[in-house]
Amino acid sequence: MPVYEYRCEQCTHQFEATQSMHARQEDTVCPKCNKLGATRMLSSFASKVKGSHKPGFEEIKAYDMLNERMDRFSKLPPAMGKRVDVSPEMMAGAVTPTENTPP
Repeated sequence: MPVYEYRCEQCTHQFEATQSMHARQEDTVCPKCNKLGATRMLSSFASKVKGSHKPGFEEIKAYDMLNERMDRFSKLPPAMGKRVDVSPEMMAGAVTPTENTPP
């Protein structure tokens, strides 16, 4: 359960309370004056990453590999035979395999 920091509206006492994330701040009682009405304050927090995985590590690694490959491909010589798009006019005079078959 998270630890929240509160400030009492009645006596201005600041305190910490371990509560569920679903607990209502209006129901928090001040330990000094025992009154309701404490206000939750913004506080810093820490997180713990277990294992070797860090957030975003795999994505960064994938982008690095992609950039390395793109750099290698950009240094290759141009291809000898380049593919040409065939227009419909060029295909009009083409012979299809069914036209070559003997009767």
